[in-house]
Amino acid sequence: MEDSYKHKGLRRKLVESLRRKGIQDERVLSAMEVLPRHFFLDDAFAEWAYTDKPFQIGKGQTISQPFTVAYQTELLEVKKREKILEIGTGSGYQAAILAIMGARVFTVERHAQLHENAKKLLRHLKLGNIRCFHRDGFNGLPEFAPYAKILVTAGAAEVPQALLDQLEVGGMLVIPVGKKVQTMYRITRKGADDFQTEKFNTFRFVPFLKGLD
Repeated sequence: MEDSYKHKGLRRKLVESLRRKGIQDERVLSAMEVLPRHFFLDDAFAEWAYTDKPFQIGKGQTISQPFTVAYQTELLEVKKREKILEIGTGSGYQAAILAIMGARVFTVERHAQLHENAKKLLRHLKLGNIRCFHRDGFNGLPEFAPYAKILVTAGAAEVPQALLDQLEVGGMLVIPVGKKVQTMYRITRKGADDFQTEKFNTFRFVPFLKGLD
């Protein structure tokens, strides 16, 4: 896999466009400038990897558009060494961004083939602070809970209780909620049964499905 001078220049332009669209967390922008997005796409799409668009990655799933990745990551307020659970590994791109920012990432994917593809690529990129699991995201990953942050990368009709239960006190869940169009929620756990919900912009995600494939 090659990361050429041209690719790096296209990434710089993409990051500038994200900054103009309102992304302010320079650590998020820096991670996105470092990470070659074209590594996570089929060769057929590689030429357009640095446009602000989602692309198909198989199994009816997509790699989210860069603005969406940046927006969700900014809402998470990632800190180094934090334990973060990602629901929906997909291509592995979002997990890699979190890892570059210094998080310890646990990521789950319901599609076996996507899970294997992402695990292989992330290992090749030598991102050692990511652990990949083939699991049903509705159940989270209770054996490693609690988490400082949880990020869901698919549109949920409702917020799964299991994910709320796996947040540490003070922890945050960022999840798009809704059927056809999703509102981005950030839910902060204030106490054992005390959760504060903030609502942000609307997006369109692939649906958050139960079970394994």
